Formats: sequence, C-alpha cells, structure tokens
Amino acid sequence: MNAKDNAAAIRLLDLLESRYAIRVIWALSDGHPQTFRLLQDSVGGVTPNTLNTRLKELRAARLVDHTGDGYRLTPLGADLARRMQDMQQFAHKWARATATRG
Repeated sequence: MNAKDNAAAIRLLDLLESRYAIRVIWALSDGHPQTFRLLQDSVGGVTPNTLNTRLKELRAARLVDHTGDGYRLTPLGADLARRMQDMQQFAHKWARATATRG
C-alpha cells in the first residue's frame, strides 16, 4: 500500500473506532431503514446525544443517510457492511482457535 492508501485506511479506522459507529453500521446492514428510536434500541446502550453525534459523523462520511423512512446505509455504507461480514467470519474462527488454548 502506498501512503495515500494508508491515509485513507487510517481515516476510516478512526471513524469506525468512534464509540457505537460499527454498531450503527451493523444495525443498518439488513437494508431496512430505522427511525432514530428504533436505531437506538437496535444499537443498545447508546445515549441519544451519542447516537446523534455518531449519525452526523457517518452521514458526513457518506456511509449513512436519512430518508423519509429513517436512517439507512448508503451504497458505500452497504459495501462496508458486506466487508465487515468477512471480519465476522474471521472472528468466529478466531474465537474457536483461542477457546482451545485454555
């Protein structure tokens, strides 16, 4: 990877490291729009202020959008969510491997 690719990856990871950012993307990954209240319930444990901040950041990053039906992933956000499924598969393998180490 070149420096430009590294910078883009670091920017994305900085955004995703924000508290609840990944959970918001995960909650919206089924493709169904969610109202603020439903999304708050889906994410679990997030305060309205924190969720509002996260949504603003994810909207600015063009990963989430708000339509008349509620919040949903943009095509770019949906692409990220699909790639996160690879991480979920890896996490399953990793959990099995580390569980056997006792």
